Amino acid sequence: MRRLRRTYRQISQQLKVFESTAGRVLTRAGLNRLSALEPARPDNRYEHDNPGDLLHLDIKKLGRFKRPGHRVTGSRRKSGGTGWEYVHVAIDDASRVASIAIHRDETARSACLASMSALRYYRSFGITIRRLLTDNGSCYRSRRFRSLCKRLGLVHKRTRPYTPRTNGKAERFIQTTLREWAYARSYRNSSQRCKALPKWLHFYNWHRQHAAIKYATPIDRLGLNMNNLLPLHN
Repeated sequence: MRRLRRTYRQISQQLKVFESTAGRVLTRAGLNRLSALEPARPDNRYEHDNPGDLLHLDIKKLGRFKRPGHRVTGSRRKSGGTGWEYVHVAIDDASRVASIAIHRDETARSACLASMSALRYYRSFGITIRRLLTDNGSCYRSRRFRSLCKRLGLVHKRTRPYTPRTNGKAERFIQTTLREWAYARSYRNSSQRCKALPKWLHFYNWHRQHAAIKYATPIDRLGLNMNNLLPLHN
C-alpha cells in the first residue's frame, strides 16, 4: 500500500491498525519517506470499444453496525458492530455502467451469485458480457467460479498479483462508492445504508457525469434510443 503512495492514515484506516504501528513497519522496511519509493509507474489506461467486452469485478468489505460509529459521532463508544458485509461490485469497461450486490461473505458461492445478478442486470440493457477481469481472491480462483465461467462461455482473466492498477476501474469505482454512498452521510445502522444503495446506484448509472468519459453518463454511452430508455428508467 505504501508503494501505491498511501499515507500512514490511509493505511491504518484500511488495515485497522494504529498509525504508529504502520510507521514502525514502514520504517523497518525503509519506506517511511515517500522520496524513498520508486517513481510512480505511469497509469495503465485502456478502454474496450464495446459494452460487454470486459467486465471488472471486485469486492469491498464493510462493517455492519447497529448505531453510528466514531467516523460520524467522534466518540469511541462502540457502534454495536455485528460482523461484516461484502460489497460485490461490477463495472463495464466501455460504458462504466455498474452493478452492486451485497452478501454476507466473499465465498465462491456469493461471488457466483453476485456475478449472475450482474449479468442479468447488463442483459436488461442488451449487453452480453464476454470477458471478466478479477483479482486473485480465493473466490475467483475457486472451482465453482471457474465452472460458472465455463458454463456461460465467459473468458476469465485475473490481474497480476499485487498489481491493482490493472483492475483500476473497479478500484476507482469502489472509492467512489465509499465516498458517495457508504460514507456520504450518517446512517442509523447498516440496514439503512443498504436500503440507500439502489437509489445511489441509479444516480451513478443514469445521472452522474464522468470526467473520464467526457462528462457523459454511463447510460449515455450505451446509445439507447428513447423507446428503450423510457421502460428501463425506473
